[in-house]
Amino acid sequence: MSFPSSTGLAGTAAAGARAAPQRRLFLRFTIGADGYVLDTHEILQVLPLRRYKQIPGMPAWVAGLGMYHGSTLPVIDMTALATGRAAARLTSTRVVVVDSPAAPAGRPGDRAPQGRPAPGPTTSGRAALGLILEQATETAHYDPAAFLPSGLDHRDAPYLGPVLESEGVLLQWLRVDELVPDAVRERLFGAAGEIEA
Repeated sequence: MSFPSSTGLAGTAAAGARAAPQRRLFLRFTIGADGYVLDTHEILQVLPLRRYKQIPGMPAWVAGLGMYHGSTLPVIDMTALATGRAAARLTSTRVVVVDSPAAPAGRPGDRAPQGRPAPGPTTSGRAALGLILEQATETAHYDPAAFLPSGLDHRDAPYLGPVLESEGVLLQWLRVDELVPDAVRERLFGAAGEIEA
């Protein structure tokens, strides 16, 4: 009877490590009756729902402006963006602050504490954005490679990413970088910058 050499065992272990799923933590939430997920690596903080200052002239899905670590925070209602109706004001509805692209460049050295993106537009082109999400109370680990293309043309909703079936529910990955159209993003973060100035 022969056994693999120690080199062979190491090679087998390395191959197994490469084949092992690289699971990530996702936040689960709903839009209408459907399930969605958001990669927690893109989340800065989860906050309770509150009222926000309205921004006249913005689309109805722009909930308004709030404050986050001493700076203004643009907030959008994902349910309103996707369905046209406002998110339900329930304890399970949360404001999830994410790291998002910002159109205008900000002031030099405008950085948040602890190395996080500054709430307002920064020279890095990133900024904090609040998302109102329904039933945003659970997290789960999934393998990103297990998500599959939806097969649909999402040109009017480019934030809709690949899908994964979990426990009989089809979950869709929300792509933060595609959430806000460029024209609205420029107005949204421009409005936040004007209020801070």
